[in-house]
Amino acid sequence: MYITHKNHVTKSVLPCTSLSKIALSTLLVLSISSTAAAYSEPQFQSAFQHFMAPSGQGNEEKAAEAFNTLLKQEPANPLLMAYTGAATSKLATTTIFPWKKMSYAEEGLAMLDKALQIAANSTALHDSTPVVLEVKLVAANTFLAVPGFMNRNVRGSKLLSEVIDNPQLEKTHVGFRGAVWMRAAALALEQKRPDDAKRFLNNIIQNNAPQAEAAKGMLKGVSQ
Repeated sequence: MYITHKNHVTKSVLPCTSLSKIALSTLLVLSISSTAAAYSEPQFQSAFQHFMAPSGQGNEEKAAEAFNTLLKQEPANPLLMAYTGAATSKLATTTIFPWKKMSYAEEGLAMLDKALQIAANSTALHDSTPVVLEVKLVAANTFLAVPGFMNRNVRGSKLLSEVIDNPQLEKTHVGFRGAVWMRAAALALEQKRPDDAKRFLNNIIQNNAPQAEAAKGMLKGVSQ
């Protein structure tokens, strides 16, 4: 999942619902510092801009390449590993060949699994956000977006719940909290839990998170 970047998002490997796209397109708006990092702030921002850029025009390839380059500088950094995994998974959208789609998706998911393992023992912070929470959110977004036959949706939902239930969440940047609530609202609507969706969306609005306008738009749809 930050160094003064906006609209941080892990997009789906294969097409997702319109509701998910709304949630993911406004996922994270954070200002995160990376002290004691081998990579530079501009490098991370550049990689992130490719990651966030619209599909097509080689943006997926540029994002994967950029994050892979950063990961080589810090191969044990769980946050870089998570973003690299998410970016690699997105490469599945760049090919028409089923075997290549699966290869990219599986490689990316494996990296996310490893990032989660490493982050579990991390006490590092990015600004006020624990790395472990950020990694879990990046992984949850990808796991929830991949097709059901890859058997990651349940784990994605569990990871998202772990972030929501973590007492440290309230101490994080409001943009991160907004991202968590936005994804939780989208999932609640997908699972036919409108009351939960309203609660998460109202949290975003009441806290004046950067995703507030998008939350208001989603809330209108829930209320109808």
